Amino acid sequence: MAANLITDVDGVRVGSADDAKLASGVTVVLFDEPAVASIAINGGAPALRDTALLEPEMTIERVDGFVLSGGSAFGLDAAGGVMAYLAEIGRGYEHRGARVPIVPGASLFDLLNGGDKGWGRKPPYWDLGLKAASTAAVLFALGSAGAGYGATTYNLKGGLGSASAVTSSGFRVGALVVVNSVGRATRGESLHFWAAPYERGAEFGGFGFGPQEIDDHLSLRLKSDTPSSTDLAVVVTDAALTTTQLKRVAIMAQDGYALALRPAHAPMDNDVVFAAATARAGAAADIRDLTEVGMLAAECVARAVARGVYEASPLAVPDGKPTWRQRRATSSTTK
Repeated sequence: MAANLITDVDGVRVGSADDAKLASGVTVVLFDEPAVASIAINGGAPALRDTALLEPEMTIERVDGFVLSGGSAFGLDAAGGVMAYLAEIGRGYEHRGARVPIVPGASLFDLLNGGDKGWGRKPPYWDLGLKAASTAAVLFALGSAGAGYGATTYNLKGGLGSASAVTSSGFRVGALVVVNSVGRATRGESLHFWAAPYERGAEFGGFGFGPQEIDDHLSLRLKSDTPSSTDLAVVVTDAALTTTQLKRVAIMAQDGYALALRPAHAPMDNDVVFAAATARAGAAADIRDLTEVGMLAAECVARAVARGVYEASPLAVPDGKPTWRQRRATSSTTK
């Protein structure tokens, strides 16, 4: 039975590790077998590792997983821990007896969220990456977990979100997003999410889009005027797609940020989307299928953004951002 998670796509597992004192963490998406992958980068301030190989003209087409982490560029160390775990279990690109796990990564900026970042000479992200990889499973926590532990938006606590869907031809699509946006996921200071038109069931509260006019909902509001925010996503399908086709899926999935956040693709955001295909569906995908996979990938990203904020729990730090649920408890807005 589908759990409305990226792991509804067969062959995908997710693991998270975080540290309350650090107020940061790591989330890993692992594939049971190497998956064809690509990437789209629309934000102006990315922190990336091993992402050049995801372009269609590069030789290595398949990856063992993706690594999302806090810690800004320090967090890119998390991939080393994930590689160590994968090497221990015999995974990786093989060449004449040598194996190198392929785990591209991206990091978000959470260095100013109130956690203790005084780690000295050795940032903790390598160890967090190892722990996240070794605990990867089909079911996993949302909200303030893993890479989403210390994430924030302009007005609310951010977090880790996920969602899934099925195309008209039966292909599964799933997304996982870490929401650390420079802007807002809600319409102004209300409880209504920008992603509300795409909500399924009451996966993020069921409050709907709200009235046509909401105070301040179209104003520019930024967490910072400097490059200090990031939204990271992984989208996966069980369709058999090429690297070039997945590049198109990643580009289309970027629109999910624009459906769920205001602003999106800002010069101070990262806004990365990794895209992968497990090819477990066992059916060929035509150009119409590719289009629907990309469309649903964008919608899953938007829904995952809202779920990440909706499921967040507060950070135990001074002056921490309120959560959506705390805002609801003090709001006069009703369904």
